[in-house]
Amino acid sequence: MTGLRVMVVDDSLITINKLTKMLTELGYEVVSQCRSGAVAVASYPKVKPDIVTMDITMPDMDGIEATKAIMASYPQANIIMVTSHGQEQMVLEAIDAGARGYVLKPVKEVRLQEVIQKVLKNDSDDEE
Repeated sequence: MTGLRVMVVDDSLITINKLTKMLTELGYEVVSQCRSGAVAVASYPKVKPDIVTMDITMPDMDGIEATKAIMASYPQANIIMVTSHGQEQMVLEAIDAGARGYVLKPVKEVRLQEVIQKVLKNDSDDEE
C-alpha cells in the first residue's frame, strides 16, 4: 500500500512537518500541505489525494467544516481526523461529516499506519 498520495491539513507547521516525515517513512507521497480547512477544500480537486489527514481545530474553517465541504463534492474521499484528547464530541461530528477514522495527537507512526490501512481496507471492501 505504498505510493499513496496524501494531503496533510493542519494549522501547525510543526505538526505538518512531523506527519509529512512519518508518512514519507511509511512509503507514502505527501502531495499537498495545507494550513487551513479552506485551503484544503480548494486544493483537494487539484491534487486528488488518496488520503487526507485533517486537523480538527484550525482558524478560518475547522476540520469538520472542511470535511463536510470535501465530502459534499467527493463522497469517496478518505479523510482521517487528527485530534487532541478531549475532543471526542468533535471527532463524532467529523465521523458524521464523513471522516473515515481518526488518530490522537501526539500521533504515533504505528497508529497512523493502522488507521490508514483500516480506512483503505474498508474502502476496497465497499467497492466489492
